[in-house]
Amino acid sequence: MSGAGLLDAVRQRLAQSGAEPTPARVAAALRAQGRLLGDAEVLGAAEELRCELIGTGPLEPLLADPRVTDVLVCAPDRVWVDRGAGLEPTGVTFPDAAAVRRLAQRLAAVAGRRLDDARPWVDARLPDGTRMHAVLPPIAVGSTCLSLRVVRPRAFSVAELTEAGTVPPGGEPLLRALVEARVSFLVSGGTGSGKTTLLSTLLGLVGGRERIVVAEDSVELRPDHPHVVRLEARPPNQEGAGLVTLRDLVRQALRMRPDRLVVGEVRGPEAVDLLAALNTGHAGCGTVHANTAADVPARLEALGTSAGLDRAALHSQLGAGLSAVLHLVRDRSGQRRIAEVHVLERDREGLVTTVPALRWAADGFARERGWGRLWSLIGDGAR
Repeated sequence: MSGAGLLDAVRQRLAQSGAEPTPARVAAALRAQGRLLGDAEVLGAAEELRCELIGTGPLEPLLADPRVTDVLVCAPDRVWVDRGAGLEPTGVTFPDAAAVRRLAQRLAAVAGRRLDDARPWVDARLPDGTRMHAVLPPIAVGSTCLSLRVVRPRAFSVAELTEAGTVPPGGEPLLRALVEARVSFLVSGGTGSGKTTLLSTLLGLVGGRERIVVAEDSVELRPDHPHVVRLEARPPNQEGAGLVTLRDLVRQALRMRPDRLVVGEVRGPEAVDLLAALNTGHAGCGTVHANTAADVPARLEALGTSAGLDRAALHSQLGAGLSAVLHLVRDRSGQRRIAEVHVLERDREGLVTTVPALRWAADGFARERGWGRLWSLIGDGAR
């Protein structure tokens, strides 16, 4: 029996027994195949099977690397990671496409979700907080595509983000003043630009006597703060019941006496409820996908109008409730940084536009024409 055949036989035996695949049971199942194996062979095969049956298989060493934020499997022999400097290929491989499919299906099952030919994609959160997305063939051409985004157990400090280059030198006092002044803001940027990381850090600057209520599709924000209440949306079950949307969570959060209302990612009708909350005395923040800070009003307009709020009302609430936008970019080298900070103002037609207040510079934020407006919001706390 070949090595692959041996592992397949052990895998089948363990599946039939239904017992937990502990190292001892895996080793016993290996020896029960009737082959003479040395201790080193048994330990090696047992570890390989353990990783596949209860871990993340060949991906475990990648996910254990504290620098890794994303692991992407495009094919059995094409596995990529992001260690903060852009995507890079790895030497990790799977035996075949079936092994990738098995791992994706098992991870989906662990998250309590279904992944099969009838439902060929899944977006879920694993018990350790890792965000997973998978698509099966034939929707994914050639091989199952698996994406894992690692959620680290703690938020970074502003000093750590400054050292990493995300915050420019001398930027901490300004960010701290922005939070302490209870300015409502959004963190914008593209996928993987560091929006969630920055927002978690900023929430850690909120006063310890304040109550933060966070509503997310999938829990990712982990602010270092003593009083955080987390609400997570829920997809419908296989019968189509039990759906809890982000919009539902925002409405519930308003009844939970929040000092800060946080929406992890504004990407749907919840934009209307968030803006309504920001116009009723609640300080709030969140993230939104946008190409530039100047595009944020148009992005929110699209979300609001799709939820039934007309353009004039949307801009009226936007102008009265939101004050600033912090925009993140990821340059060609993979460096994440706060490219600009904008403030909001109305034009002659009453529509909300953004005005640059700060711009990234190697020696610190450079002031732009909107600095006066930002200064009026945060006072002398930025000194």
